[in-house]
Amino acid sequence: MTKGIHFLISVLIKMLKKFIIPEFDAFVTKIDQIYDTVQKNHDGHVAVYIPHLAKFSPDLWGVSLCTVDGQRHSVGESKQPFCLQSCVKPLEYAVAIHEAGTEKVHRYVGMEPSGLKFNKLYLDEEDKPHNPMVNAGAIVISSLIKVMDFIKKMAGQEYVGFSNATFQSEKETGDRNFAIGYYLKEKKCFPRGAEMIDALDFYFQLCSIEVTCESGSVMAATLAHGGICPITGERVLSAEAVRNTLSLMHSCGMYDFSGQMAFHVGLPAKSGVSGAVLLVVPNVMGVMCWSPPLDKVGNSVRGIHFCQELVSSFNFHNYDNLRHFVKKQDPRRQDGDDRVRSVVNLMFAAYSGDVSALRRFALSSMDMELKDYDSRTALHVAAAEGHVEVVRFLTDTCKVNPFVKDRWSSIPLDDALQFGHGAVVKVLQEYQVACQEQDRLPVADIIPIPPKLETVEGMV
Repeated sequence: MTKGIHFLISVLIKMLKKFIIPEFDAFVTKIDQIYDTVQKNHDGHVAVYIPHLAKFSPDLWGVSLCTVDGQRHSVGESKQPFCLQSCVKPLEYAVAIHEAGTEKVHRYVGMEPSGLKFNKLYLDEEDKPHNPMVNAGAIVISSLIKVMDFIKKMAGQEYVGFSNATFQSEKETGDRNFAIGYYLKEKKCFPRGAEMIDALDFYFQLCSIEVTCESGSVMAATLAHGGICPITGERVLSAEAVRNTLSLMHSCGMYDFSGQMAFHVGLPAKSGVSGAVLLVVPNVMGVMCWSPPLDKVGNSVRGIHFCQELVSSFNFHNYDNLRHFVKKQDPRRQDGDDRVRSVVNLMFAAYSGDVSALRRFALSSMDMELKDYDSRTALHVAAAEGHVEVVRFLTDTCKVNPFVKDRWSSIPLDDALQFGHGAVVKVLQEYQVACQEQDRLPVADIIPIPPKLETVEGMV
């Protein structure tokens, strides 16, 4: 019964287009186009220092997305299992914060970008790993948590496996990580009672957890949704854990490319040497990209390319100005929403004589000649209400067209005449003459102005 009610509610929401991305079909059509564009990028090389990863074809390429309200789309090799590798780092950090709290976790690991390679044998001034997104930090975090159940919950109980072959490869080729482990032990970075070898072994196991693009996108969406899985509705992580995790993903998540990623893409992300890129659009959706060929710093070439194309098409960058980036789409709004909101705000400001609001609208690149359902402009409304300062602003500063006719074939001057606003009439008369001198309209269209009209009675 309960499931039936939830189904009916979801259908009703879809009918009313109340999803976070109302025009989802149009949105995923663009996603598919981006996928096809990125697929042509054949740069990079598959990681060979972990033997099991070297077996993957460089042609594999998959993308899945999941919104915070459960809308989903996949394209390419979205069901092919692959190891999370370093993409597990934000997940284990989030679990650690959720379980132990921020204060305890950051006794053992910092929160600053290191400016160094992810596997560098180096600590900060307090002899702690710089952050949880580098190997040293992730190894220390591994000594604090139990994580598998949380990862399954974050994935909405979808595919989460384990690659024993990768685990063995990690152990056999993990000399650098063993060196980091012993260095951490020397500097007493581990919590009291924690065994370095056990923590390192657990870290290798975490890196060997398998997901698909589809289950990975649900994990990303759980982070985007403040710790609530959009598939099951279960709260998996605390809001504090998610906030801290996304902050560190934004500043430290993409190895030596983190600064450029924050600059060009402006979204929290984490990459892994398996070719995975976990991308979070907060409060909107999570994305998992997977393509094995890597660039020189260890990020998926196609994954980075996809993220860049995504924010080039949609205003998801954290610092995109939603008003000024007119060439970018905002998929969170229904078609026509922007225009309706702009018309209402513009007309109300003109009606109430709010020049400050009109100035803000003009500075935000709003079309000051927008029309309502009666084809009336802000100048019509201001003229009818007798707001001289508004009329001056619209004419002198915004240079709007004074000859626009409404559904009754009236121009703004007609309204000023009808309601006896002599000061407005004078301003519009002078503006019409100025427009005529600029050859905007022929002289015949200039409406003659009576010498003085103080009241409606004066017109009569």
